[in-house]
Amino acid sequence: MKVIDLRSDTVTLPTPAMREAMYHAELGDDVSGEDPTINRLEAVAAERLGKEAALFVASGTMGNLVSVLTHCGRGDGIILGDQSHILLNEAAGSAALGGVYLRVVPNQADGKIELAQIERAIPEPDIHHANIRVVCLENTHNYCGGAPLEREYMVRAGELAHRRGMVLHLDGARIFNAATALRVDVADLVAPADSVMFCLSKGLSCPVGSMLCGSAEFILRARRTRKMVGGGMRQAGVLAAAGLIALEQMIDRLAEDHENAHLLANGIAEIPGLSLDPRTVRTNIVFFDYVAQGKPVQQFIQELDAAGVRMWSLGPNRVRAVTHYGIDRTDIKAALAVMRRVLKDAA
Repeated sequence: MKVIDLRSDTVTLPTPAMREAMYHAELGDDVSGEDPTINRLEAVAAERLGKEAALFVASGTMGNLVSVLTHCGRGDGIILGDQSHILLNEAAGSAALGGVYLRVVPNQADGKIELAQIERAIPEPDIHHANIRVVCLENTHNYCGGAPLEREYMVRAGELAHRRGMVLHLDGARIFNAATALRVDVADLVAPADSVMFCLSKGLSCPVGSMLCGSAEFILRARRTRKMVGGGMRQAGVLAAAGLIALEQMIDRLAEDHENAHLLANGIAEIPGLSLDPRTVRTNIVFFDYVAQGKPVQQFIQELDAAGVRMWSLGPNRVRAVTHYGIDRTDIKAALAVMRRVLKDAA
Protein backbone atom coordinates (compact mmCIF):
# COMPACT_ATOMS: atom_id res chain seq x y z
CA MET A 1 0.00 0.00 0.00
CA LYS A 2 1.33 3.39 -0.98
CA VAL A 3 1.34 5.90 1.85
CA ILE A 4 -0.14 9.22 0.69
CA ASP A 5 1.79 11.61 2.92
CA LEU A 6 0.15 15.03 2.95
CA ARG A 7 1.58 16.23 6.26
CA SER A 8 4.04 18.64 4.65
CA ASP A 9 6.06 19.31 1.53
CA THR A 10 9.12 18.65 3.70
CA VAL A 11 8.54 14.91 3.19
CA THR A 12 9.59 15.17 -0.46
CA LEU A 13 12.45 12.95 -1.59
CA PRO A 14 15.20 14.04 -4.00
CA THR A 15 14.55 13.33 -7.67
CA PRO A 16 16.67 10.85 -9.64
CA ALA A 17 18.40 13.80 -11.33
CA MET A 18 19.28 15.23 -7.91
CA ARG A 19 20.71 11.93 -6.70
CA GLU A 20 22.83 11.67 -9.84
CA ALA A 21 24.08 15.26 -9.47
CA MET A 22 24.89 14.70 -5.80
CA TYR A 23 26.95 11.62 -6.66
CA HIS A 24 29.01 13.49 -9.24
CA ALA A 25 29.25 16.85 -7.41
CA GLU A 26 32.55 18.69 -7.55
CA LEU A 27 33.55 19.38 -3.94
CA GLY A 28 35.78 21.61 -1.83
CA ASP A 29 35.87 23.25 1.59
CA ASP A 30 32.95 25.67 1.78
CA VAL A 31 34.09 27.23 5.08
CA SER A 32 37.09 28.44 3.10
CA GLY A 33 34.87 29.40 0.16
CA GLU A 34 36.39 26.64 -1.98
CA ASP A 35 33.42 24.42 -2.79
CA PRO A 36 32.67 25.12 -6.47
CA THR A 37 29.19 23.58 -6.37
CA ILE A 38 28.17 25.68 -3.37
CA ASN A 39 29.58 28.76 -5.09
CA ARG A 40 27.54 28.02 -8.22
CA LEU A 41 24.36 27.48 -6.22
CA GLU A 42 24.81 30.74 -4.33
CA ALA A 43 25.39 32.64 -7.58
CA VAL A 44 22.36 31.07 -9.28
CA ALA A 45 20.10 31.68 -6.27
CA ALA A 46 21.16 35.33 -6.01
CA GLU A 47 20.56 35.91 -9.71
CA ARG A 48 17.19 34.15 -9.61
CA LEU A 49 15.99 36.40 -6.77
CA GLY A 50 17.56 39.56 -8.15
CA LYS A 51 19.92 40.01 -5.21
CA GLU A 52 23.66 40.65 -5.14
CA ALA A 53 24.64 37.56 -3.18
CA ALA A 54 23.33 34.44 -1.45
CA LEU A 55 24.35 32.05 1.31
CA PHE A 56 23.59 28.34 1.65
CA VAL A 57 22.25 27.39 5.10
CA ALA A 58 21.17 24.10 6.61
CA SER A 59 17.49 24.98 7.10
CA GLY A 60 14.88 27.69 6.85
CA THR A 61 15.05 28.17 10.60
CA MET A 62 18.79 28.77 10.35
CA GLY A 63 18.27 31.17 7.46
CA ASN A 64 15.78 33.28 9.39
CA LEU A 65 17.94 33.16 12.52
CA VAL A 66 21.10 34.18 10.67
CA SER A 67 19.22 37.04 9.02
CA VAL A 68 17.76 38.39 12.27
CA LEU A 69 21.07 38.10 14.14
CA THR A 70 22.89 39.84 11.29
CA HIS A 71 20.41 42.71 11.16
CA CYS A 72 20.09 43.10 14.96
CA GLY A 73 22.27 43.54 18.01
CA ARG A 74 21.31 42.31 21.46
CA GLY A 75 18.33 44.24 22.76
CA ASP A 76 17.21 45.32 19.30
CA GLY A 77 13.74 44.32 18.12
CA ILE A 78 11.84 42.92 15.16
CA ILE A 79 8.18 43.25 14.21
CA LEU A 80 6.46 40.04 13.13
CA GLY A 81 3.02 38.49 12.89
CA ASP A 82 1.35 36.46 15.61
CA GLN A 83 0.94 33.51 13.20
CA SER A 84 4.47 33.67 11.78
CA HIS A 85 6.75 30.67 11.55
CA ILE A 86 9.60 32.63 13.15
CA LEU A 87 7.46 33.23 16.22
CA LEU A 88 5.71 29.87 16.54
CA ASN A 89 8.03 27.23 15.09
CA GLU A 90 11.66 28.29 15.41
CA ALA A 91 12.30 27.60 19.11
CA ALA A 92 12.48 31.34 19.95
CA GLY A 93 16.02 31.32 18.56
CA SER A 94 16.17 35.05 17.88
CA ALA A 95 15.38 35.79 21.52
CA ALA A 96 17.29 32.89 23.08
CA LEU A 97 20.49 33.19 21.07
CA GLY A 98 20.44 36.82 19.99
CA GLY A 99 18.66 38.64 22.79
CA VAL A 100 16.29 40.05 20.18
CA TYR A 101 12.96 41.51 21.28
CA LEU A 102 9.95 40.17 19.35
CA ARG A 103 7.25 42.82 18.84
CA VAL A 104 4.23 40.74 17.87
CA VAL A 105 1.30 42.17 15.90
CA PRO A 106 -1.77 40.37 14.49
CA ASN A 107 -1.73 38.64 11.14
CA GLN A 108 -4.80 39.04 8.97
CA ALA A 109 -6.47 35.94 7.55
CA ASP A 110 -4.57 36.39 4.28
CA GLY A 111 -1.17 36.48 5.98
CA LYS A 112 -0.68 40.21 5.74
CA ILE A 113 0.00 42.52 8.67
CA GLU A 114 -1.92 45.77 8.45
CA LEU A 115 0.57 48.52 7.69
CA ALA A 116 -1.08 50.72 10.29
CA GLN A 117 -0.40 47.98 12.85
CA ILE A 118 3.26 47.96 11.87
CA GLU A 119 3.40 51.75 12.10
CA ARG A 120 1.87 51.72 15.58
CA ALA A 121 4.30 49.03 16.72
CA ILE A 122 7.33 51.21 15.98
CA PRO A 123 8.25 53.17 19.12
CA GLU A 124 9.47 56.73 18.97
CA PRO A 125 13.20 57.09 19.64
CA ASP A 126 13.56 57.02 23.41
CA ILE A 127 15.95 55.48 25.91
CA HIS A 128 13.05 53.45 27.33
CA HIS A 129 12.36 51.55 24.10
CA ALA A 130 14.02 48.82 22.08
CA ASN A 131 15.36 49.87 18.71
CA ILE A 132 13.20 48.10 16.14
CA ARG A 133 15.48 47.09 13.27
CA VAL A 134 13.46 44.66 11.14
CA VAL A 135 9.97 44.03 9.82
CA CYS A 136 9.51 40.31 9.10
CA LEU A 137 6.91 39.04 6.63
CA GLU A 138 6.14 35.49 5.47
CA ASN A 139 5.30 34.62 1.85
CA THR A 140 3.52 32.30 1.32
CA HIS A 141 2.07 32.31 4.81
CA ASN A 142 1.92 28.83 6.30
CA TYR A 143 -0.62 29.22 9.12
CA CYS A 144 -2.75 31.56 7.04
CA GLY A 145 -3.55 28.82 4.56
CA GLY A 146 -0.58 29.19 2.25
CA ALA A 147 -1.74 32.65 1.21
CA PRO A 148 0.62 34.56 -1.13
CA LEU A 149 1.37 38.21 -0.37
CA GLU A 150 0.94 40.34 -3.50
CA ARG A 151 3.79 42.46 -4.81
CA GLU A 152 1.87 45.69 -4.18
CA TYR A 153 1.66 44.88 -0.49
CA MET A 154 5.34 43.93 -0.39
CA VAL A 155 6.24 47.28 -1.95
CA ARG A 156 4.21 49.25 0.58
CA ALA A 157 5.65 47.26 3.49
CA GLY A 158 9.18 47.83 2.23
CA GLU A 159 8.57 51.54 1.80
CA LEU A 160 7.25 51.76 5.36
CA ALA A 161 10.21 49.88 6.82
CA HIS A 162 12.75 51.96 4.94
CA ARG A 163 11.03 55.26 5.74
CA ARG A 164 11.28 54.38 9.43
CA GLY A 165 14.94 53.37 9.22
CA MET A 166 14.34 49.61 9.29
CA VAL A 167 14.92 46.72 6.91
CA LEU A 168 12.42 44.22 5.52
CA HIS A 169 13.19 40.52 5.94
CA LEU A 170 11.11 37.98 4.06
CA ASP A 171 10.61 34.44 5.27
CA GLY A 172 10.06 33.15 1.76
CA ALA A 173 10.26 29.45 2.55
CA ARG A 174 7.71 28.88 -0.24
CA ILE A 175 8.36 32.06 -2.24
CA PHE A 176 8.32 30.18 -5.55
CA ASN A 177 4.83 28.92 -4.71
CA ALA A 178 3.82 32.55 -4.16
CA ALA A 179 5.30 33.68 -7.46
CA THR A 180 3.62 30.78 -9.25
CA ALA A 181 0.21 31.55 -7.74
CA LEU A 182 0.49 35.28 -8.45
CA ARG A 183 2.01 34.73 -11.92
CA VAL A 184 4.81 37.18 -11.29
CA ASP A 185 8.57 36.97 -11.57
CA VAL A 186 10.04 35.97 -8.23
CA ALA A 187 12.71 38.69 -8.41
CA ASP A 188 10.03 41.36 -8.81
CA LEU A 189 8.06 39.89 -5.93
CA VAL A 190 10.99 40.00 -3.48
CA ALA A 191 12.55 43.24 -4.74
CA PRO A 192 11.27 45.30 -1.77
CA ALA A 193 12.94 42.95 0.75
CA ASP A 194 16.44 43.59 2.04
CA SER A 195 16.92 39.91 2.88
CA VAL A 196 15.05 36.82 1.72
CA MET A 197 15.20 33.22 2.89
CA PHE A 198 13.78 30.45 0.73
CA CYS A 199 13.74 26.69 1.24
CA LEU A 200 15.13 24.12 -1.15
CA SER A 201 13.77 21.21 0.87
CA LYS A 202 10.02 21.86 0.63
CA GLY A 203 8.28 22.03 -2.73
CA LEU A 204 11.61 22.08 -4.56
CA SER A 205 12.28 18.59 -3.19
CA CYS A 206 15.91 18.83 -2.07
CA PRO A 207 16.99 16.66 0.86
CA VAL A 208 18.55 19.54 2.82
CA GLY A 209 19.03 23.27 2.69
CA SER A 210 17.78 26.80 2.29
CA MET A 211 19.17 29.99 0.79
CA LEU A 212 19.55 33.44 2.32
CA CYS A 213 19.78 36.24 -0.23
CA GLY A 214 20.56 39.95 0.04
CA SER A 215 23.20 42.57 -0.65
CA ALA A 216 26.84 41.55 -0.91
CA GLU A 217 27.61 43.44 2.30
CA PHE A 218 24.77 41.75 4.18
CA ILE A 219 25.73 38.26 3.00
CA LEU A 220 29.36 38.88 3.99
CA ARG A 221 28.22 39.59 7.56
CA ALA A 222 25.68 36.76 7.45
CA ARG A 223 28.45 34.32 6.56
CA ARG A 224 30.13 35.12 9.87
CA THR A 225 26.81 34.76 11.72
CA ARG A 226 26.25 31.37 10.09
CA LYS A 227 29.65 30.25 11.35
CA MET A 228 28.81 31.51 14.85
CA VAL A 229 25.65 29.40 15.07
CA GLY A 230 27.42 26.28 13.81
CA GLY A 231 26.30 26.44 10.21
CA GLY A 232 29.66 26.30 8.47
CA MET A 233 29.92 23.06 6.48
CA ARG A 234 32.86 21.57 4.64
CA GLN A 235 32.17 19.58 1.44
CA ALA A 236 28.59 20.82 1.26
CA GLY A 237 28.53 20.74 -2.52
CA VAL A 238 26.97 17.29 -2.30
CA LEU A 239 23.86 19.12 -1.02
CA ALA A 240 24.21 22.13 -3.30
CA ALA A 241 24.15 19.87 -6.35
CA ALA A 242 20.55 18.99 -5.56
CA GLY A 243 19.77 22.68 -5.10
CA LEU A 244 21.01 23.49 -8.58
CA ILE A 245 18.74 20.81 -10.05
CA ALA A 246 15.85 22.21 -8.01
CA LEU A 247 16.28 25.73 -9.37
CA GLU A 248 16.63 24.39 -12.92
CA GLN A 249 13.86 21.78 -12.97
CA MET A 250 11.45 21.95 -10.04
CA ILE A 251 9.98 25.46 -10.05
CA ASP A 252 7.75 25.16 -13.12
CA ARG A 253 6.06 22.02 -11.76
CA LEU A 254 4.80 23.82 -8.61
CA ALA A 255 1.65 24.73 -10.54
CA GLU A 256 0.82 21.02 -10.57
CA ASP A 257 0.93 20.98 -6.76
CA HIS A 258 -1.47 23.93 -6.69
CA GLU A 259 -3.87 22.17 -9.05
CA ASN A 260 -3.79 19.09 -6.83
CA ALA A 261 -4.45 21.24 -3.77
CA HIS A 262 -7.54 22.69 -5.46
CA LEU A 263 -8.71 19.19 -6.37
CA LEU A 264 -8.27 18.13 -2.75
CA ALA A 265 -10.01 21.24 -1.41
CA ASN A 266 -13.01 20.86 -3.69
CA GLY A 267 -13.36 17.23 -2.66
CA ILE A 268 -13.07 17.96 1.05
CA ALA A 269 -15.73 20.67 0.76
CA GLU A 270 -18.23 18.00 -0.33
CA ILE A 271 -17.56 15.58 2.55
CA PRO A 272 -20.05 15.79 5.45
CA GLY A 273 -18.23 16.40 8.71
CA LEU A 274 -15.52 18.53 7.14
CA SER A 275 -15.69 22.29 6.55
CA LEU A 276 -13.70 24.17 3.94
CA ASP A 277 -14.17 27.09 1.57
CA PRO A 278 -12.13 26.07 -1.50
CA ARG A 279 -11.69 29.72 -2.46
CA THR A 280 -9.25 30.10 0.44
CA VAL A 281 -6.80 27.66 -1.15
CA ARG A 282 -4.29 29.64 -3.20
CA THR A 283 -1.16 27.48 -3.31
CA ASN A 284 -0.27 23.97 -2.09
CA ILE A 285 -1.54 24.20 1.50
CA VAL A 286 -5.06 23.10 2.43
CA PHE A 287 -6.52 23.81 5.87
CA PHE A 288 -9.93 22.48 6.84
CA ASP A 289 -12.04 22.17 9.97
CA TYR A 290 -13.09 18.82 11.37
CA VAL A 291 -16.69 19.26 12.54
CA ALA A 292 -17.89 15.65 12.62
CA GLN A 293 -19.53 14.32 15.76
CA GLY A 294 -18.71 11.06 17.47
CA LYS A 295 -14.92 10.96 17.40
CA PRO A 296 -12.20 13.52 18.18
CA VAL A 297 -9.99 14.93 15.47
CA GLN A 298 -6.97 12.95 16.69
CA GLN A 299 -8.88 9.70 16.17
CA PHE A 300 -9.80 10.86 12.66
CA ILE A 301 -6.10 11.51 11.94
CA GLN A 302 -5.11 8.12 13.37
CA GLU A 303 -7.69 6.28 11.28
CA LEU A 304 -6.54 8.09 8.14
CA ASP A 305 -2.98 7.10 8.98
CA ALA A 306 -3.96 3.45 9.42
CA ALA A 307 -5.55 3.58 5.96
CA GLY A 308 -2.41 5.05 4.37
CA VAL A 309 -3.26 8.78 4.35
CA ARG A 310 -1.21 11.09 6.53
CA MET A 311 -2.23 14.63 7.55
CA TRP A 312 -1.46 16.91 10.49
CA SER A 313 -3.84 18.11 13.18
CA LEU A 314 -3.06 21.69 14.14
CA GLY A 315 -5.36 22.70 16.95
CA PRO A 316 -8.57 21.27 18.40
CA ASN A 317 -10.37 20.85 15.06
CA ARG A 318 -7.94 22.15 12.46
CA VAL A 319 -6.29 19.84 9.92
CA ARG A 320 -3.60 20.63 7.34
CA ALA A 321 -2.77 18.83 4.12
CA VAL A 322 0.04 19.87 1.77
CA THR A 323 0.50 18.77 -1.84
CA HIS A 324 3.98 18.26 -3.28
CA TYR A 325 6.23 16.35 -5.66
CA GLY A 326 5.37 12.66 -5.40
CA ILE A 327 1.64 13.28 -4.95
CA ASP A 328 -0.45 13.11 -8.12
CA ARG A 329 -4.15 13.38 -9.00
CA THR A 330 -4.66 9.67 -8.45
CA ASP A 331 -3.29 10.02 -4.92
CA ILE A 332 -5.61 12.95 -4.21
CA LYS A 333 -8.65 10.98 -5.36
CA ALA A 334 -7.55 8.00 -3.26
CA ALA A 335 -7.08 10.23 -0.20
CA LEU A 336 -10.56 11.68 -0.63
CA ALA A 337 -12.03 8.18 -0.86
CA VAL A 338 -10.31 7.22 2.40
CA MET A 339 -11.58 10.36 4.12
CA ARG A 340 -15.14 9.64 3.02
CA ARG A 341 -14.89 6.06 4.21
CA VAL A 342 -13.45 6.97 7.63
CA LEU A 343 -16.17 9.54 8.23
CA LYS A 344 -18.92 7.22 6.96
CA ASP A 345 -17.78 4.55 9.43
CA ALA A 346 -18.11 7.12 12.22
CA ALA A 347 -21.67 8.05 11.29
